[in-house]
Amino acid sequence: MSARQITIGDISIDVELKKIKNIHLSVYPPTGRVRISAPARMNLEVVRLYAIAKLDWIKRQQSKVRAQERETPREFLERESHYVWGKRYLLKINEADATPSVELKHNQMVLTVRAGAGVEKKEEIVSAWYREQIRIAAPPLFAKWEAAMGVKTERLFVQRMKTRWGSCNPRRRSIRLNSELAKKPRECLEYVVVHELAHLLEASHNDKFKALMNQFLPQWRHFRDELNRLPLAHQEWEY
Repeated sequence: MSARQITIGDISIDVELKKIKNIHLSVYPPTGRVRISAPARMNLEVVRLYAIAKLDWIKRQQSKVRAQERETPREFLERESHYVWGKRYLLKINEADATPSVELKHNQMVLTVRAGAGVEKKEEIVSAWYREQIRIAAPPLFAKWEAAMGVKTERLFVQRMKTRWGSCNPRRRSIRLNSELAKKPRECLEYVVVHELAHLLEASHNDKFKALMNQFLPQWRHFRDELNRLPLAHQEWEY
């Protein structure tokens, strides 16, 4: 893989030349950093012309990600707000000589930890719990939509992702879901599942892909906008 950088006006674009068939353009939060992944054989001037053609789209996406509301860092203190499936819960710390756990009771998220547990340990426990919520919620959605769309996933991964809600490797037929989706309304998870399954039928975000989304989930744009409107988790972004 070869890494380069091009500049168009006041926009710097990272370019990665690697063993892929199609060119991919991404704008990453929180600063709107731009990255293009292109086939290794592609001339850098061709990549530049492609970026110029997409310049208006890049600027619109940068405006969106820079304006998007972000959560403040979680400190895991009593009555701190945490979200599960779009609903707000107030954190309650329960120190006990017991197995660490998370439980929802009425409007509280009860976090059981051993006495003296620090912020990192509390975050580790809660993050693992969010991953488990996705692992529980996702399989029925995959069963439903794989049958409807005539596709089959070979492997599903759940992890905290820094720049995407989900990703798909069509060749390996594997899909990754962001565990942060457990904080958003359930329909957002369903939208991401359908989106990634559609990539098993069409790898890029072209007109064919949009037609597939219109066919299987006509209201997909509403769910996409809702997901992107909601506050993102605080994240120390690294590249």
